[in-house]
Amino acid sequence: MKMKFRSILWVVVILLVMVVLVGCGGNTPSDATSSEVPAAESVNIIENIRSAGVIRIAVPEDTPLFGITTADGIQEGYDVEVAQMLAQDMGVELELVPVSSANRIPYLTSGKVDLVISSMGIKPERAEVIDFSNAYAPFFWAVYGPADLDVSNIQDASAYKVGATLGTLEETAYTEAAGLGATNIQRYDDQATTVQAFLTGQVDLIVTGNAIAAGIIADHPEMNVETKFVLQQSPCHVGVRRGEEGLLTWVNAFIYVHTLNGDLDNLSIKWFGEPLPDFPNW
Repeated sequence: MKMKFRSILWVVVILLVMVVLVGCGGNTPSDATSSEVPAAESVNIIENIRSAGVIRIAVPEDTPLFGITTADGIQEGYDVEVAQMLAQDMGVELELVPVSSANRIPYLTSGKVDLVISSMGIKPERAEVIDFSNAYAPFFWAVYGPADLDVSNIQDASAYKVGATLGTLEETAYTEAAGLGATNIQRYDDQATTVQAFLTGQVDLIVTGNAIAAGIIADHPEMNVETKFVLQQSPCHVGVRRGEEGLLTWVNAFIYVHTLNGDLDNLSIKWFGEPLPDFPNW
């Protein structure tokens, strides 16, 4: 009787072991799959860039001091030099991609470029689409015009034609200050056209950034252009695609290091005539 009981017990034990083994074996494929999915989804963009050997950076095509394309087809300016410094630190070749204010974010979100270094300020609507680094360059928007025009506020400016570049933060800020019904604002598709409209007298005043205004003042002293009033401070930030936290962290470290060692101060003095200001925290 005892032998029979032991035999039955061993049969039960063997059956249980088989069930456990089958159960473990059944879980193996799903476990492997679940461990492989995060690895596939976790893309290291920095490794991809280094593997490709090149980083594509959007820079301004028509923003004096920050970035322009010369008659020889060469890009130059503060943003261009920051892009060159960044590529050197990453150890890859640099592909500069000239962009306008209107297409710089679409170029980033569509994957045409890896970063945007294009005198770009932060606004909530933009932050819904892309991520931003810490500030790396000074920028403010103001209304500029000849010294003989008596303009010191938005109400005074309403008596004159005001030129602005469509889609820029300064155009948005001026429109909000003047009111959506304001009819004295002439909007142009790019910075170069806006500046040309001001230089040729198509508009009396121009809403633009300090860098572009500095270029106008330096190149056309006969116009006696001055700052009429400041609309808003807006330091510049590097644009990074959403979800690429590793690249964003790397860019912030790059900015931090080159702020500490004085490289960005030196570039700011070279292009804007003054060192970097104290930026607000972001």
